[in-house]
Amino acid sequence: MSVKIRLQRHGSKGKPFFHIVVADSRSRRDGRFIEKLGTYNPITNPATIDLNVDSAVKWLNNGAQPTDTARAILSYKGALYKKHLQGGVAKGAFDEAEAEKRFAAWVEAKDAKVQGKVEGLSTAKADAKKAALDAEVKVNQARIDAAAKAEADAKAAEEAANAPAEEVATEEAPAAEEPTAEAEGTEETKA
Repeated sequence: MSVKIRLQRHGSKGKPFFHIVVADSRSRRDGRFIEKLGTYNPITNPATIDLNVDSAVKWLNNGAQPTDTARAILSYKGALYKKHLQGGVAKGAFDEAEAEKRFAAWVEAKDAKVQGKVEGLSTAKADAKKAALDAEVKVNQARIDAAAKAEADAKAAEEAANAPAEEVATEEAPAAEEPTAEAEGTEETKA
């Protein structure tokens, strides 16, 4: 019987969620499995992987073949590295304590790298939000300035329209009160 470490799809349409399982290669993708090793959620950024590394290494040592995606996940979580270190212990290159020390150092470095990515994503998100807010403030200020200018132009146009009418009225009134030379001549002839 050929045993595979593979992904079993769960979740809804457009929102996949996978179980990492050990299953007979002849069974259906989402069918019967031998053991569940962990879960994988590709929706989150970075992807959330919960894996029982010791159990995965046990199955790898027993000859289970991971699929391509499962191999990438096992490598990401260090199961393949731990298997490699156990091979070194079996050959006598170093002892079990040294292997555990190396694996712990690798896990610590990997966690620091993942944490750096999480922090980078959060700062990028905050920067994008700040830039969007600054752009919105700039657009709103431009809108307010344009409205104030339009209001000032309308007020100036209104004052300009009212001012000539007052000047025309003041110019016409004295002209009507003062008799012209012709009017004076006609008044004299009447008298």
